[in-house]
Amino acid sequence: MLYYLFRYLHEHYHLPGVGVFQYTTFRAALAVVTSLLIAQIFGGRLIGALQRKQVGESIRDLGLQGQMEKKGTPTMGGLIILLAILVPVLLFARLRNIYIILMLLSTVWLGLIGFLDDYIKVFRKNKEGLSGRFKVLGQIGLGLTVGWVLYYSNEVTVREYLLPNGQLSAVDATKVWRDVHLTITTVPFLKNNELNYSDLFANAQFVFKEFYGLLYIPLVIVIITAVSNGANITDGLDGLAAGTSAIIGITLAIFAFVSGNALLADYLDIMFIPDSSELVIFCTAFVGACIGFLWYNSYPAQVFMGDTGSLALGGIIAVLALIVRKELLIPVLCGVFLIENLSVIVQVSWFKYTKRKYGEGRRLLRMSPLHHHYQKLGYHESKIVSRFWIVGIMLAVITLVTLKLR
Repeated sequence: MLYYLFRYLHEHYHLPGVGVFQYTTFRAALAVVTSLLIAQIFGGRLIGALQRKQVGESIRDLGLQGQMEKKGTPTMGGLIILLAILVPVLLFARLRNIYIILMLLSTVWLGLIGFLDDYIKVFRKNKEGLSGRFKVLGQIGLGLTVGWVLYYSNEVTVREYLLPNGQLSAVDATKVWRDVHLTITTVPFLKNNELNYSDLFANAQFVFKEFYGLLYIPLVIVIITAVSNGANITDGLDGLAAGTSAIIGITLAIFAFVSGNALLADYLDIMFIPDSSELVIFCTAFVGACIGFLWYNSYPAQVFMGDTGSLALGGIIAVLALIVRKELLIPVLCGVFLIENLSVIVQVSWFKYTKRKYGEGRRLLRMSPLHHHYQKLGYHESKIVSRFWIVGIMLAVITLVTLKLR
């Protein structure tokens, strides 16, 4: 909102200094500072309110070190994260930007699903929370919406160069490129690294081949569901999900910045996505919210984010990656989420298989998700979290290297 106010003041009254609001980097800096301040100022007050309402976490004794000490710790702290994201974005971003609209929708959508789950657990005293099928339906609904917009909206474009050499001057630049709507993505580590989903079945010989591009929408649904559930599973130790998400958010901010800048995109020889640089404001607010939440969520945690925060964090990351056309890098960038997800799948599958075969279920890990396995091995919670963060940083660096390593 402030973006439009200061643009109006700049265009009509030429007030000194207000023109700085047109710069994405300036608004991104304001967004991260505002996000941190909101998390700090309102975080403590919200925790106090949750304590007065006795919105405490119910702990099931799994025999983990220090586990029962967390009983009664306030949950639903994801409200801090949501507030610290939404307010700066509403203040400093261009709200008519299609990508900002999608990110706001995704944040509120999954935040509401997570909030409903936490509400049922805490206030209705139902430990199961929201039924799993309703969670999945909510994630599918968001995936359908995001996939439909990215696939059909004419506001979602990439810049296509008409001449292979691109050696014309800036004056003639309009003759070199045009904005086109393509369901195109980036394939990491390949030199000619652009893949158009619509080309996958371009030569398919079946009746409905004109709908071949619709395979993109189911892919979006799978990605959003997998990443949001991965973040949810990862949220099992103090600071683990928030810290890992902050690392991923910084990486996506860099991708959004270079993809939305014509000069940098040309220099790096990557896909130029017009208007995607506005996502830098959202990303910095996202990172500020995660770091601000860590003030209260680091070991020993004063508050847990609950599904209100974890589902939203994963969904936000998935949609950001889809918009900047880096969804094929998610297994690397979100490697911590992936391995946590896989540890649960493998553990459950192996247990069921061995139970059928031997009549007794066997485990590959001492406990899943993976972070609980290390707890069972005797590692301290803070050491596990720190090492997972280090792994997350390494994976983020590998992801950024793909900008040049092909």
